[in-house]
Amino acid sequence: MAGFVPRAFPCLLLLSVFDTSADGRGDVVELRDADFEYAAAEQETMLVKFYAPWCGHCKKLAPDFETAAKRLKGIVTLAKVDCTANTEICGRYGVSGYPTLKIFKNGEESSAYDGPRSADGIVDHMKKHAGPDSVPLTTEKDLQAFINHSDASVVGVFESSDSPQLVEFLKGASLMRDSFRFAHTTDLQLGHKYDLKSEGVLLFRPPRLASKFEESVVSHQGPFSITALRRFIRDHIYGICPHLTRENKQQLRKRDLLTAYYDLDYLHNPKRSNYWRNRVMKVASQYSSRGLLFSVANRKDFAEELEGDYGLGSVEGSELPFVTIRTRAGHKYTMREEFTRDGKSLERFLEDHFAERLKRYIKSEPVPIKNNGPVKVVVADTFEELVNDPEKDVLIEFYAPWCGHCKKLEPKYTKLGEELSSDPNIVIAKMDATANDVPQGYDVQGFPTIYLVPAGRKDEPKRYEVMFMTSLETLPLIMIESEKQ
Repeated sequence: MAGFVPRAFPCLLLLSVFDTSADGRGDVVELRDADFEYAAAEQETMLVKFYAPWCGHCKKLAPDFETAAKRLKGIVTLAKVDCTANTEICGRYGVSGYPTLKIFKNGEESSAYDGPRSADGIVDHMKKHAGPDSVPLTTEKDLQAFINHSDASVVGVFESSDSPQLVEFLKGASLMRDSFRFAHTTDLQLGHKYDLKSEGVLLFRPPRLASKFEESVVSHQGPFSITALRRFIRDHIYGICPHLTRENKQQLRKRDLLTAYYDLDYLHNPKRSNYWRNRVMKVASQYSSRGLLFSVANRKDFAEELEGDYGLGSVEGSELPFVTIRTRAGHKYTMREEFTRDGKSLERFLEDHFAERLKRYIKSEPVPIKNNGPVKVVVADTFEELVNDPEKDVLIEFYAPWCGHCKKLEPKYTKLGEELSSDPNIVIAKMDATANDVPQGYDVQGFPTIYLVPAGRKDEPKRYEVMFMTSLETLPLIMIESEKQ
């Protein structure tokens, strides 16, 4: 019978689902509507990627996801669901964009995955989910092994396993384990070496980032509430100048961030890596109270971003760092003066930044030579002129060239432009959001994203859901509605 699932024999079904070695499909398990429920229930921890075959972001993630699955084999299961063929399960879990990653524990959805999407990042993030919220330590050897890590470590020191402070610490570890590494001990002697005489929390910065400009260990002795613990970690976890990676970039970029990019390699050349970092830290220590976070990064890891987002060309050649600033609002600046070893050029760059004398860098495609079609092509350099024209209602689609939904919408959108082309006060427009910086005020998380920008109210763009674009007849209603407001 078509679609029949042998529900009375789940073990036989699971055997076929998880045995991927025989046909060479790799280590990511392919799940379907029929077998998802059984498969998820059998896994203590499982990371599921909900995807669409045509999605560019999904294709980009696929090799890293496969590599992570291989490295996590036996620890955490990585699975994938094609939402174009398995609409029931994707609908059940509210999947509305691709790729969507979710963590499941013993068959139940635990949380959305909001960690990094590189192979190393997925492995590190999911290992945290597979182990205990906080690792118990009993000896000095245990402690040293735990803190000798590439990430910072948070260690609670308590009098006994019955300590009420330990209970609070473990609650905090459970809530924050996605972002930080936690361990605890009930041997107060382990804290004495770090001048901790009673119960408290020690934050150990990564050994490779040890510097004369800051303490490698910071202590906290109360209060022990979850809020206080979170604040203590937030205020001290990164120090003056953390190492920006592809895994932690989203966390660090929640603040205005200056980054020096160079041939940083803590594995093979830690001394040279800290040579430039120390010069950044020397300057950073003078400006640390000005609301700007400082960081260093391997410029080869961010080569594509440096060229695409900042126009900073090849990573080959000079050993001198490239320096950028990215604000929380998305404004970007680059230091054009050569980085000097005495730090003076960096100081001048910072003074210009705080005095608001720097010119923003905006990524833009070339301005079209001809732009006479029914749908006007907008690039970042023409956004102000075309979209923010105070006399015109503008409907703008932010799209990606590889997006299947965008391609499906294109003929309808073009037809709308043709129907409204006779009205001089209406503009139908589109912008490639992968090749141009999207202006502040427009939330573009998926494609296509469509906004109406009314005449006279350019600071109030209104987002329209793509679901309203289901038929040609409904499209003109969007512009008509703008006239009623």
